[in-house]
This record gives sequence, C-alpha cells and structure tokens, in this order.
Amino acid sequence: MCTYNGSRYLREQLESIAAQTRLPDELIICDDRSTDETPETLEKFTHQATFAVRVEFNQNNLGSTGNFENAIRRCQGRIIVLADQDDVWHPHKLSRISEVFDREKDVGAVFSDAELIDANSRPLAKTLWNSVSFNSREQDKFEDGGGLEVMLKHPVVTGATMAFRRDFKDLVLPIPSSQIHDHWIALLIASVSQLAPIRDLLIQYRKHAAQQIGAGNIDSLWQLTQVSRRMSRDFYLGEVERFNEISERLRCHIATFRPHQQALRMIQEKINHRKTRGSFPSSKVLRLPSLVREVATFRYWRYSNGLGSVAKDLLV
Repeated sequence: MCTYNGSRYLREQLESIAAQTRLPDELIICDDRSTDETPETLEKFTHQATFAVRVEFNQNNLGSTGNFENAIRRCQGRIIVLADQDDVWHPHKLSRISEVFDREKDVGAVFSDAELIDANSRPLAKTLWNSVSFNSREQDKFEDGGGLEVMLKHPVVTGATMAFRRDFKDLVLPIPSSQIHDHWIALLIASVSQLAPIRDLLIQYRKHAAQQIGAGNIDSLWQLTQVSRRMSRDFYLGEVERFNEISERLRCHIATFRPHQQALRMIQEKINHRKTRGSFPSSKVLRLPSLVREVATFRYWRYSNGLGSVAKDLLV
C-alpha cells in the first residue's frame, strides 16, 4: 500500500484489510511524506494488527509510481497485492485471489471488478469495469489468453484490484518515471504470462470529484480545434515513448521471461499506429494517405476506437 495525505479514508481501508477472512502474511506500507494525520494512523495500526506490518517513510517525495515501486520492492510474499489508501476491501478479497492463483498455475496476475463509491461512500451507478467499457466480450477474450490484445486497444486493469506473483518482480522493476505503475505491470505480465480477470466485485473503489479543466481563453472553435490537435499529438507521441519502454524491457529479459509469440509484433504495431496518429500534418488533405493506410490495416480497430478515432483524425 502507498499512502500520501490519506487520513480521511485510511482508517476504513486498514480496517477492511484487518477484517479479511484470509489475513495477509505481511502488509508493506510506504508513505510519501504525508503532512496530515496519516503517519499517526499508520503507527497506531501497526501496533494493533495481528499480522506483520512494515511501514516506511520516504526520505524524499517519490510520487505515485516511484512510491509503488518502493513498496513492491520490499514485498516478500509469493503473491503481491496492490492497495490504494482510500478504497475498502470486501472481506473475501484475499481468499478469492489466493484461490485463483492456487488453482491456475499458469496465471501470472489477476484483477477484479469493483463497486464504485463517491467521496462520501455513497454507491455510484456503474461498476469499475462498466466505467472503462470492459464488456463481457473482452472479458471472455482475456480468459482465452487475449488480454494483451484488449489492453493494446484500451486500458482495463486498475492497480487497486490487481495482484501478481512475486516471480515477476525482476521483470516489472524498476518502473520508469514516465509510466503509470498498474498499466506497466499489467502489460508486461500479459505479454509473457496469463493475466486473468476475476468477475467478482472485490473492493469498493472510491471515485473522488474530478478536477474541472476549463478552456481558459479559448474563444473560438478554430482555437479549440488547434488545442485539441496539439493535445492529441502530445498524447500519442507520449504513448509511443511508453510502449517503446515496454518493448525494450521485454527484449532485455527475453531469456528469463519469454514473450508470447505475437506480443512484440503487436506492441510494435501499436507503436507504429500511435506514431502515425501523432505525426499527422495539419492539412486534412495531406494526412489522408496515412489515414487510409491505417484504416486498410484495421489498426484503428485494433489499437484505437475504430470509426470514432477515424472521424476524430478526419475532423480535428
């Protein structure tokens, strides 16, 4: 678990971990220099828990990805379960996860669905998987070994619901600062092993109020279009960098963690597709040849959102 100024919800999360029907063998908590009551809450829980709790207070602020790397590095158990500070675990979460790993020896990692709650613990209308459009067809594809294919289209794995075998620590660590830890871990493990969905609601996942981002001084459709285009270009080229890092990590560890037959090819196709979308010229006429090629190879459907993405690249 990673903590940072989480005192408002932390106690409830810790209590839900302590109430598991299958208690954890250890709880590793890394705090990223909290300035609220989080350290006192952690100290009190450490003395009350009936299982081993190790708390580390970072010397410097590491940020979310660096803090999770720090915590994962210190885990010693055979299964590493990630936890956010503000969720609530259902009592059978750990027993359900253990059951899957004990039964499915080829599974390298699992992730589950979750109930969504708001900042005041009120239930929201959708489940976590509903909110990321992770439908039953894609769930079936995961169970048939096609998890990487789904994730190259859109991210569906949330770190707060994920657990993975300790054997993969050498593959996923260190985590580059450009990466989001859960997406990085899920993609790497799905490339070399089986990433299995658990269709149960194993936690209450808390959604905080979304930050409101306005358009500032933008006062025309033309200006809005130009800003949208620049943001898209930056996003796509950033994705190219992140997927290049994933490909490089897989190649560096290929002797120990052998990728699935088509994994590196599909990742490279994702890179090529995002590079193309991020490099479209401003002129809609000049971008047509590259766009038509992406349509003809069906990359828009495999690595973006199909016709919706085609329309965006034609119009924006």
